[in-house]
Amino acid sequence: MGHHNHHATDDLVNLLTRANHDLSMIQYKLEKEFQQVYPENANPMKLVSRIKKVQEDLSTLKEQCRELLAAKQDLIDKARTTLVGNRSLVQKMQASLDIPVTSESEDPAFASFKEIIDEWTVQLRSRTGDENHDSDSEDINKLLFSAIVESN
Repeated sequence: MGHHNHHATDDLVNLLTRANHDLSMIQYKLEKEFQQVYPENANPMKLVSRIKKVQEDLSTLKEQCRELLAAKQDLIDKARTTLVGNRSLVQKMQASLDIPVTSESEDPAFASFKEIIDEWTVQLRSRTGDENHDSDSEDINKLLFSAIVESN
């Protein structure tokens, strides 16, 4: 009985070995056929695997884009807070020293900064068709993300 099991195992191993060999031959023949039918880079199997890779990369890229946008928005918010705060301090110092307080129109750097932020917001809203919505910084971030990433 033990000899019979051993024989059955050998038969199974031989069968699987032959099947493996046959599958290897089929794979080889298919690859050769693909190379004859399609140019090297147009092999459908290679294209499918490249598309999958691109999809994975796109997912990673979207995540990195979200992180970048959050960092950008944080930078804009901090710059705005710092500039507005500094400008306010300068105006208080001017007032306490009886120096004429600089208005926004007389402060080209501050006016330029505000103009850039306003243009940025208008540009984002026009790209996403949300022109009359009064967005806060978080909404602007979402607008930018949908304008850039989800339209591609």
